[in-house]
Amino acid sequence: MTANKRIALSSDHAAIELRQTIANHIKAQGWEPVDIGPTTPESTHYPKHGQAAAELVASGDCALGIILCGTGQGIMMAANKVPGIRCGVCSDTFSAGMIRAHNNANMLSIGARVVGEGLALDIVDAYLATEFEGGRHATRVDMIES
Repeated sequence: MTANKRIALSSDHAAIELRQTIANHIKAQGWEPVDIGPTTPESTHYPKHGQAAAELVASGDCALGIILCGTGQGIMMAANKVPGIRCGVCSDTFSAGMIRAHNNANMLSIGARVVGEGLALDIVDAYLATEFEGGRHATRVDMIES
């Protein structure tokens, strides 16, 4: 587990409530949520929210990031444009663990219109509980980064 316990959180308008639930959930586990919004339900553009959270992670200000939109796909694509970011969309706990174990993903994306609250929290828990395995996977992560 990283010494930096800060997790960047962001979403578009479709996922505000789930994002806030996740923030409370991770805070109860000792993480420091850095919730950068939005806070109002007016339509907003997910690319700017994905990029903003990714920049906090890439800079080292936050160790990890959790981002959400309707499907999780668009905001993930925006985050992955930031150098140093490895973000995956997960709608199951197995994938959430594997993106950490094998891909050293530093960001998780969730579709608020795809999974319910209970599953979303289980996905977050699986993601946060899993450590990068290194070894042969480190070679592959290096290939992604180059």
